[in-house]
Amino acid sequence: MSLTLTRRAWLGLAALGAAVAAWRPRPARAQGYLANLAPEEPLAETLKRLSGGRPIKDGASLITIEMPLIAEDGAAVPIAVEVKSPMTAENHVKAIYILAEKNLRPLNVKITLTPAAGQAYVATNLRLADSGPVRVMAEASDGSLWIASRDVRVTVAGCAA
Repeated sequence: MSLTLTRRAWLGLAALGAAVAAWRPRPARAQGYLANLAPEEPLAETLKRLSGGRPIKDGASLITIEMPLIAEDGAAVPIAVEVKSPMTAENHVKAIYILAEKNLRPLNVKITLTPAAGQAYVATNLRLADSGPVRVMAEASDGSLWIASRDVRVTVAGCAA
């Protein structure tokens, strides 16, 4: 059985080969942004940068944080966050930030929301370097900021970042 390539098939294979050769993995946009941060940024500086100087109010009555009190492995600590909001065009949660005070870079998660989300809820895993408070800050559509925290004890550190 002999294989003969037509001109069209040969050009198609050549184009495919060129595309594969030109392809290279690139970091996600979020990874690129986080890579540009200083090696260490204290929590106060992170909050100042995120708030832009706006006052941050106590949001313990609006923000529900579900996570274990003791995390056996800091490499994957489950967390679920819900912010009470009607999620209408006039009044909704624009962003949820999850910060770990003991990490060298406290900002672990930033979630951007729209009213189409229907509910201000996020569940994920965090990497925690040490025991300490995990803070959740919610930014409302009117620009107001709310913060709540929950202490977690880490038995085995998950990272040095």
